[in-house]
Amino acid sequence: MTDIATPTPNAAVIAWAVRESGYAPERVAKRLGVPPAKLAAWEAGDRQPTLRQLERLAAFLRRPLSLFFQDAAPALPPLAAEYRRLPGVQPGAESPALRLAIRQMSNRRVRAIELSDELGTEPAPLSVRAKAQESVESVAARLRAAIGITPEEQRSWRDGWRAWRHWRAAIEGLGVLVFQFPGVELREVRGISLLHPPLPVIGINSKESVPEARVFTLVHELVHLALANAGEEVPALRDRHSDPAWQELERFAEAVASHAILPASLLDDVLIELGATAFDVPAVRSIARRVGLTPMAVATRLWADRRMSGSAYQAWRAEWDQWVAAHPARGGGFATPDQQAMSRNGRPFVRLVFDALAQNRITATDAARALDLRFEHFRKLTERLIGPIDLGGGDA
Repeated sequence: MTDIATPTPNAAVIAWAVRESGYAPERVAKRLGVPPAKLAAWEAGDRQPTLRQLERLAAFLRRPLSLFFQDAAPALPPLAAEYRRLPGVQPGAESPALRLAIRQMSNRRVRAIELSDELGTEPAPLSVRAKAQESVESVAARLRAAIGITPEEQRSWRDGWRAWRHWRAAIEGLGVLVFQFPGVELREVRGISLLHPPLPVIGINSKESVPEARVFTLVHELVHLALANAGEEVPALRDRHSDPAWQELERFAEAVASHAILPASLLDDVLIELGATAFDVPAVRSIARRVGLTPMAVATRLWADRRMSGSAYQAWRAEWDQWVAAHPARGGGFATPDQQAMSRNGRPFVRLVFDALAQNRITATDAARALDLRFEHFRKLTERLIGPIDLGGGDA
């Protein structure tokens, strides 16, 4: 009987995967239950992990087991060649959770382009552009027109999750993939954009429990995509703005997002309707409910429009901090696997996968892997896809 040789894992690939994960080697070794010296020996090729240890390493680093038996590590560009410059995030020093989120969203975008090619379709290009030298109001009006949400629609949404779903669907319709990513702390990043066309990506941190805050982040990131579309921004790895210049660009994006979500005409109408002349916390909360924004965003807009003085704004913020401390946010409800898949991937990506599956361009296994969803949940996800936008609670 001929013995079947056991394949040998590639030590250089093991070292590459550990380094690319962003985890300290000591953290990886602890998770695997081995001494750091043993992990170092695996990376140097002096020792080999058992198959079970290699499986655990692959699971922890979220890599396919087959990767470790390749002849060489993948030649991938740095992650910072994908995403826009972010406050407080140093390229190459992203947290392991953020690195994983960026990698997964980037891979999903590439898969969407491949599926479009398989189906013989061409992704619609994002046409909106913005120059930092333009006025905030003109850029906001142009983005608002492209998004296509009317003031009447916006005022009809009495629930923040309804607003989030409609804003997301409208921006996806511009040729943008909107994904949600889990596991990353809000203090590191609330939103991110991957700037490359076609199908640029906006990622929203799913830890954000306030839907109105998600809407603001979504439109804010769209502004950055519009700036990149006009050559005003480049990925973080190539960004050469000075800190003051970059901070000015960030303030511009925030101001445009605020004006796009809440045009002056809509704000005027709501103030008249409510008879609002003083802006304490209850009054600002009432305005915020009418327009689908957070009270903090509305108060900031009132201050920026000089409807609230600087001293009044600071006093309001202090009052708001007290209100928030007295009313802690409630945890979100349980989401089913199909809801999680729709929330994570977005309708355009889910539709691409199902279209490719229906035309036998991919297998059910391929589809399940692309959506990170077991096949048994596909029927529910199909119902969610072909029906109208679900206006119930939750974050799908």
